[in-house]
This record gives sequence, C-alpha cells and structure tokens, in this order.
Amino acid sequence: MTAHLVAMGGGGFSMSPLGAPTNLDRYLVELTGKRSPLVCFAPTASADDPQYINRFLLAYGTLGVRTMVLTLWQGGSAGSVARLADVDLLLVGGGHTVNLMALWQAHGVDAAIRSRYAAGDVVLAGVSAGGACWYSGCITDSFGDFRAWRGGLGLVEGSFCPHFDGEAERAPAFTDAIASGALPGGFGADDGAGIHYVDGVATEYLSEAAGKNVYQVLPSDLPTSSGVLVAPQPMTVL
Repeated sequence: MTAHLVAMGGGGFSMSPLGAPTNLDRYLVELTGKRSPLVCFAPTASADDPQYINRFLLAYGTLGVRTMVLTLWQGGSAGSVARLADVDLLLVGGGHTVNLMALWQAHGVDAAIRSRYAAGDVVLAGVSAGGACWYSGCITDSFGDFRAWRGGLGLVEGSFCPHFDGEAERAPAFTDAIASGALPGGFGADDGAGIHYVDGVATEYLSEAAGKNVYQVLPSDLPTSSGVLVAPQPMTVL
C-alpha cells in the first residue's frame, strides 16, 4: 500500500490571497486516488485557530471532498484522534512547530500518524510547520529567533527549512546549521514549492508557479563551499 508525503515550504490555500485552493491543494486531493476522499485538517500549530479552520473548510469544500478537523485545544481529543485511522489525506497547517509536536505527543497523535503511515494508502502533507514536522529536524522560529531544532516525527530522512525564499534570515540559519552539524542535510523549500515522497523516497519537486524552488542542502568539505552545497532541484510546475 503506497504512502505519499508532501512537505511544502509555503503556499496552498494557507497563503492564497483570497483563501482559494491552489494547484498544490488539488494535487494532494488527486494523490488520494479516491472519488470523495476524507481530508483531515490539523490546525494544531496555530492553536486550532478558528479563522484558519474556516479557511480550510471554505477552500476544500470546493474540491469535492469530505472534510474533518483534528481538534486538540478544546474538548476531548480521543474521538478526533481515533478518526485519523480513516483519513485519506491529512493536511497539517502552519504555526508553532515545537508546540505542534508537544501536543501531538501528549494526545497520541504522533503514534496514530505513524500507524497510519505504516499501513499505507494515505497522503500526509503540510505547509510550513506542517511540512517540517515529518523530518527529524528543521529551522524554526518557535523560540523567537531562527534556530535548529530536532524533534520531528522522522518519517522521512534529513531536515527541512520552510519559507526558504520568504524570510531573509531563515535560509542562512539553515545552511549554517547544516555546515556546523546541528542539523543533518536536507531540503529548503520556497513558498509555493514542495517535495513529494513515495514510500519515504523523494520522487518529485513541485511548485505552484515558475521560479518557486526546492534546494537540497548538504554538508561539504570542499574548500570553496563554506561547509555546504546548495543544489536547486528539477521542478514540476503544477
């Protein structure tokens, strides 16, 4: 059973000017291969922000899917977590990466996701913090400044940096962290760009528009590399 995972630096309905679904959102729905897939939005990193939830419901309500929301901040979480076993697409929103993982661990969401991913026939996806959570480490501003942090799910290898082109200090923090060994090599993704993994293997690099890129960032001993190699990947524009 195939397991798909798409980590996005930014974009989708979260960053659409009018909140409309974008080609990245449509791509995720198509990956499920289902006529009317069950799409679960996880707004944990934004403290279950009601406006964010409403934007998701409005955007995905136009895509012919069934929708649900994973809620952890109010009321009991057990029923919401249990339904993760039935979802076809789990879409994780942006926000506070460290708090996202802490709450997922406290409520057993991390174990539920691992079980669902191992079973296959699912699409896991996310933007910003929701893209970083699938890796073992990332660059986050959860503490105020941009810093390296290890504590993600580790479903795919390496580290991740969202908003690679969107925040001036984030990309240098990522390359410095890899050069120093604070993070393993990984990928930086621009807003509107993402990485599609199939059964844990990166197979395609996606963008909503030309000029939006994914970069592989690896440690290097070459004297002219400043400790890292940054390589743009071949992009598929949706």
